[in-house]
Amino acid sequence: MKKSGLLVCLLLSLFFAVSCGSAEEADRSRVYNIYVMNKDETKLSANEYEVKGGSQEEVIDELLEQLTTTPERMEYKAPLSGSFELLGYSLDGGQLVLNFDERYRTLPPTTEVLARAATVRTMTQVKGVDYVSFQIRSNPLLDMSGNVIGSMSADMFIDNTESEMNSRERVKIRLYFANAEGDRLIETNRTLEYSRYSTNISMERLVVEQLIGGPSEQVKDKVYPTMNPETKVIGVTLKDGTCYVNLSEHFLTQIYNVSSDVAIYSLVNTLVELPNVGRVQIAVNGDSNVMFRENTSLSATYERNLDLVTTVQQGGN
Repeated sequence: MKKSGLLVCLLLSLFFAVSCGSAEEADRSRVYNIYVMNKDETKLSANEYEVKGGSQEEVIDELLEQLTTTPERMEYKAPLSGSFELLGYSLDGGQLVLNFDERYRTLPPTTEVLARAATVRTMTQVKGVDYVSFQIRSNPLLDMSGNVIGSMSADMFIDNTESEMNSRERVKIRLYFANAEGDRLIETNRTLEYSRYSTNISMERLVVEQLIGGPSEQVKDKVYPTMNPETKVIGVTLKDGTCYVNLSEHFLTQIYNVSSDVAIYSLVNTLVELPNVGRVQIAVNGDSNVMFRENTSLSATYERNLDLVTTVQQGGN
């Protein structure tokens, strides 16, 4: 009888130990890192926070509130606690869009980059939030050179020093757009102020986003866009001379009167202009086994095609 009682006690102890372990594990799944700035606004730190809500919307609301709440420790600052206001947000296809008022633009450059990095790192921990983009009164946020800052993921941001973040250089990129008939490509040059620390994107991704954004004001009466402006850049990586470009499904919906070759090679020729890029592989939502306009397979690896290129007299960049 004593042995039976001892066995029961052991089983109960084991049950409670497993139960407590499961509860602890479940609690950890509700813990998120809230990224905050130091008082000097030169780097980020993470504070753990346990969410109370259960739904995705409740978690997003809680985390955004934490990003605006002054941390308990005086040496930290909340990244979204400035004079600007978050007007609202929307979530579509894994992209969280945050809409701020115009006072967001008054943030000093270093502070703005840190605020953006802290927000993206915090919010992309939420299941179903893969990217974050910023808007000002429903218009895309622009960098110091007037270029659109597109969708951002956590791995686009790196830990860096203030001096590195303020380091910028002027770079010239070559973009290929369509002619008026949509059957040939025309090369254009564009000069940008670029810093991988303040934009937090690779040069390869930058030129893809510039191409999607279309021709600049200086040349828009001479050359024409080739890619659906709704196209989102999911990822751009470079390995062994091949640039892998992963785009959203909007890429397949062509709204401009350009041939399939012009649409494809505007992207390919633009990327191959960059150092170390010799070939381009295009995927849509991670899948390259798809057809573009039902006549061009994206499973192929594309190289530069200069036969499509023509010239035009240009003014500006």
